[in-house]
Amino acid sequence: MTRYLLAIDQGTTSSRAIVFDQRGTSVAADQQEFPQYFPSDGRVEHDATEIWESTLSVCRGALEQASVDASELAGIGITNQRETTVIWERATGKPIHRAIVWQDRRTASLCTKLKTDGHESAVVERTGLLIDPYFSATKIAWILDNVEGARARAEAGELAFGTIDSWLLWNLTGGRSHYTDASNASRTALFNIHEQRWDDELLSLFRVPYSLLPDVLDSAADFGEIEPHWLGAPVMVAGIAGDQQAALIGQACFKPGMAKSTYGTGCFLVANTGSKAVRSENRLLTTVAYRLGGKPCYAVEGSIFVAGAAMQWLRDGLKLISHANESSVHAETVGVENSVYLVPAFTGLGAPHWDPHARGAIMGLTRDTGIGEIVTAGLQSVCYQTKDLVRAILNDGATLGSLRVDGGMVVNDWLMQFLADILNVTVDRPRVTETTALGAAYLAGLQTGVYESLEQIAELWECERQFHSEMRPALRESLYAGWLDAIERVSNN
Repeated sequence: MTRYLLAIDQGTTSSRAIVFDQRGTSVAADQQEFPQYFPSDGRVEHDATEIWESTLSVCRGALEQASVDASELAGIGITNQRETTVIWERATGKPIHRAIVWQDRRTASLCTKLKTDGHESAVVERTGLLIDPYFSATKIAWILDNVEGARARAEAGELAFGTIDSWLLWNLTGGRSHYTDASNASRTALFNIHEQRWDDELLSLFRVPYSLLPDVLDSAADFGEIEPHWLGAPVMVAGIAGDQQAALIGQACFKPGMAKSTYGTGCFLVANTGSKAVRSENRLLTTVAYRLGGKPCYAVEGSIFVAGAAMQWLRDGLKLISHANESSVHAETVGVENSVYLVPAFTGLGAPHWDPHARGAIMGLTRDTGIGEIVTAGLQSVCYQTKDLVRAILNDGATLGSLRVDGGMVVNDWLMQFLADILNVTVDRPRVTETTALGAAYLAGLQTGVYESLEQIAELWECERQFHSEMRPALRESLYAGWLDAIERVSNN
């Protein structure tokens, strides 16, 4: 009898649910976008209730399209946009403020003060993270300080904090489960990744009451059963991981030195470092890749805030294209030797620059510049930013012979070829490109006995196409030098 797994992939711009069979093949999927809110410069918010409603809708839709009853599910896995912060009332389940999204930069000045006061080395040592508005800790503090009465209510134990996984789990289980997994906890800047616990000194530094926090479980664990009325049967939520860690699992990067890069709203390159938490000397992040059987596996990560979001901006903001797939047509016409550079620092620059005050720019414009050049520059910016990360990883002493890629953008052959060219590495595109959801399904399958081991999961990974570098070294160096010049011009560091 086929055992199915339902993966919830709650992303920055849409909620998606995919039904997988036990071979990791997608049976059916449903997806729904939800509104983005931009109350002022550098601020990005979501309505957590809209996220929950869209998630429930796509779960029902995917099951219906697959003709699978909830009683046929072995388990549910959740993967989520990380760092995005929700605080809600324990009694009612009602959020006290819109969710503050990982892209939001409103706490930049607070982060600057904490760094100026000399706290960053302690934060890096305990969490593997830098002090930056990206992470959850300062977002929590901001909500508590800016919603009337929130701090007193939090101290009294009336409120709950969660990243999106915890928020969905709370709703799915009718408020019975307030958990997260170690991978999501490691992105809050409150979790000691070496001791695998919430850190009292960090809670004090960021002024976050312990009573707000969820309990931290393994990435494959019994997170509780969902309310039967949601999908028609009680089903165990059996796996949770942040989206980039889930993609690492979906790409079967289980051995130290294996790496994947996911191209969605942002871009995230993650390299497995095994049982050792490697501290980066080049401003990358050390993070928990996953935790199984109480044993953490670590990774080094570089985070780019804007990848697919740049193409979304070209489509929706400037209206230069009507659909993302038009970008490859423009790029084929313009070619790689494009002198226009688009730096998509709409919410600052991520790794390895970590410049929250940088802003976007288009450079190299001439009278001959047209839509094609700007759209092509948007695609190329994704690859140049990846090159920044790869350089940092190599400078930390890691090796990178190939890169497994996934996410919505990797269906673009032109983009993947330029990526291989500018990185000078082989790019492997898997048969299943939506590996974030697949990783969540694999975790749920591990917990429920669908899979016996990581080795069994690794055997399911298949390469659909490889892209090999074909670019002349001199051209590669020239194009990248132009990018570095553009970065320097927008930098505030």
